[in-house]
Amino acid sequence: MKSAHDLVAAAKQRITEIEMSKADAAIRDANILLDVREPDEYSAGHIPGAINIPRGMLEFRMSSAPELTARDLQIMLYCKTGGRAALAAATLLDMGYLKVESLAGGFDSWAAAGHPVARPQLPDFE
Repeated sequence: MKSAHDLVAAAKQRITEIEMSKADAAIRDANILLDVREPDEYSAGHIPGAINIPRGMLEFRMSSAPELTARDLQIMLYCKTGGRAALAAATLLDMGYLKVESLAGGFDSWAAAGHPVARPQLPDFE
């Protein structure tokens, strides 16, 4: 029986991971930046410009949103540390997407490197 670690390792053999030193350029070049974490993780902080599609909903959302169905979209994905994004990237390749990349180290590495983090602002009622 394969473990989650085995599945992530196998996915990482098939996908393109972008190192943090090249992250800014890769994100700038992407048509879409996907945060595949859960909504509460996304709300706590995310890479500016990212849209949240949790990994568990990825196939359904990518198939049902007309603006996401073009197979030549340049897609950059990330999660907390890279495992879920690797699995999601492999899934997108299986779905026929041609230009899929994953951020090595995920959001944790992004934030630790001092890159900007977007956080929702609550309204000020005063």
